[in-house]
Amino acid sequence: MRRFEEALSAWTERRLTQEEAAELLGVCPRSFRRYVDRYHEEGLEGLADKRMSQASARSAPVDEVVRLEALYKERYDGWSVAHFHERCRERHGGERSYTWTKNRLQAAGLVSKGRGKGKHRKQRERTPMAGLLAHQDGSTHRWVEGAVWDLIVTLDDATTEVYSGFFVDEEDTWSSLRGVRETVERRGLFGSLWTDRGSHCWHTPKAGGGVDKSNPTQFGRAMRELGIEMIPSCSPQARGRSERQFGTMQGRLPKELAAEGVRDMEAANRYLEQAFWPSWNQRFAVPAAESGDGFVPALDADLDDILCLKEDRKVANDNCVRYKNLRLQIPPGPHGRHHVRRTVRVHEHSDGRLSVFHGPRRLGRYGADGAPAAGA
Repeated sequence: MRRFEEALSAWTERRLTQEEAAELLGVCPRSFRRYVDRYHEEGLEGLADKRMSQASARSAPVDEVVRLEALYKERYDGWSVAHFHERCRERHGGERSYTWTKNRLQAAGLVSKGRGKGKHRKQRERTPMAGLLAHQDGSTHRWVEGAVWDLIVTLDDATTEVYSGFFVDEEDTWSSLRGVRETVERRGLFGSLWTDRGSHCWHTPKAGGGVDKSNPTQFGRAMRELGIEMIPSCSPQARGRSERQFGTMQGRLPKELAAEGVRDMEAANRYLEQAFWPSWNQRFAVPAAESGDGFVPALDADLDDILCLKEDRKVANDNCVRYKNLRLQIPPGPHGRHHVRRTVRVHEHSDGRLSVFHGPRRLGRYGADGAPAAGA
């Protein structure tokens, strides 16, 4: 204001032109004329910026801000801002923007500001069509209070849509086979599968070295029989898309399970199937770059006898096969022929059932206790 008085005095005394006075104040001549008019009408008070003393007509009422902060502290403490904002819109009638919600929570000290994004990295291009490449991985985390489980997820590279996801105590061959089976039954056979280098997926002769593609595991053998190419992931960065998805899941899913009162694995898996994955795919799945998909119907594939464990055994003189401390009695063949000293193949299914094959011919079916199944 003192500088304005000096500029006004110099202009009035004709020591400065209007343009020079405006330049002294750092404004255009038109703004200088407005300042002069306001000064003559209201004095120095007319030059004050009224935005500093008047509340914005668009500012939120105080009670709305208080309700927002109380809702977060009482029911959603620890939730990310994006997750909390979605829940407010879905269940509490919230209409404010994400940025407004974030600023209010940060101003109240309820959430902290995120770190910088770091240096720019170029993201790997997605495959152009769904069904060409799937990712499968497990995430070990404390998903519910007092329990650490593995979440096994199979998702599409082109769309990020989750086809299969469930909790198990520990990731293993059976959990990987189950993820593939659920995906194939729901969508069809896909082209390739990207996995980590877990021992149930790959044999690694030397620690830290490359995988042995010529010596498949049980899981690798099953993928080969289905015609699905396996791709080993050599670093977390190589499977960054699924790693980022797991980061978001670890931030959201435990909060939702706690809010729904879910405590045991069976109930948690029901919640995943009925509520979480449909909502997740609606929120995070993206359209593929190209229309159509690369899935092929699994019409001729006997999934029950492919997605299982297979071991070769020699038939003993009593026409029995020993497998995991069980004696599997093979019934007589056509015309009373026996199978002594033949090499047969035992199939162990996910539910414990067993089958014995000689080539493509099934010789017998058995329960988990080794007893012949009805109709075998």
